Amino acid sequence: MTQIYNKVALIGLGLIAGSIGLAMKRAGLSGEIRGHARSSETRDTALSLGLVDKIFDTAAEAVEGADLVVLCVPVGVMGNVASSIVSSLKAGAVVSDVGSVKAKVIEMVGIHMPKDVHFIPAHPIAGTENSGPNAGFAELFDGKWTILTPAGDASEDEVAKLRTFWEKLGANVDVMEPERHDLVLSVTSHVPHLIAYTMVGVADDLERVTDKEVIEFSTGGFRDFTRIAASDPTMWRDVFLNNKEATLDILGRFTEELFDLQRAIRRGDGEQLFEHFTRTRAIRRSIIEAGHDTPADDFGRAGTKSR
Repeated sequence: MTQIYNKVALIGLGLIAGSIGLAMKRAGLSGEIRGHARSSETRDTALSLGLVDKIFDTAAEAVEGADLVVLCVPVGVMGNVASSIVSSLKAGAVVSDVGSVKAKVIEMVGIHMPKDVHFIPAHPIAGTENSGPNAGFAELFDGKWTILTPAGDASEDEVAKLRTFWEKLGANVDVMEPERHDLVLSVTSHVPHLIAYTMVGVADDLERVTDKEVIEFSTGGFRDFTRIAASDPTMWRDVFLNNKEATLDILGRFTEELFDLQRAIRRGDGEQLFEHFTRTRAIRRSIIEAGHDTPADDFGRAGTKSR
């Protein structure tokens, strides 16, 4: 096992940071894993679980001497956190993140980065509906994608090094323009989450359907909505506020498509409905063929270990 970075600092110690720490230890990628979280309880938990080797009361202390700093905090506070650590970063360090939005993160964090520090944003497309340090597990990134969005003048050697780091954590890695990333993720993640939150809210507001009926008669479709809608509210609030343009663009297209289906149902146009469902079913099959999900009953989730 080869160390890629001697010291790694994880700022924010929730699901993603905890999983990074455990995956690093599994692969032997760091001589020392340092950590910081705002809550003393979270700091104590992360240390007791072995997610990190050393814990610090401030982010500035945690990043001192670190070769890689990973910001694992909500998108909305990335800029403030970057500002708080800038004077403690060592020359030649790599600063990265795990945010679901990239263009805005680059804007908020990049402005604080010294010229002798390499800022290489990243987004591991992995997670569960659970949050906090207890939710982390080493296998979270296995077979999942991580997208790097380096600036045009980023060091090729440092980008390659960070790519290897994520590959050793188990991820597949791609490089993408930040704006392209934000548009793609608005389709594959952001708008689906917004729809899930909305559908669960509709069920809650519909007085003609009781809470007992919603809970007892939930089918797989509604259960998946509730699983998605159980995700961290702070994270998703910040995602939508900081990926506003792409989200509104895709949400507008979704609304147009929804209106078309509404008209087809009202007209009794079975041919249009059948064609639409056939096309979208093919997309679902492509996702399975690409290895990103399973054709098993209940999407393979029944009886799986809760994280």
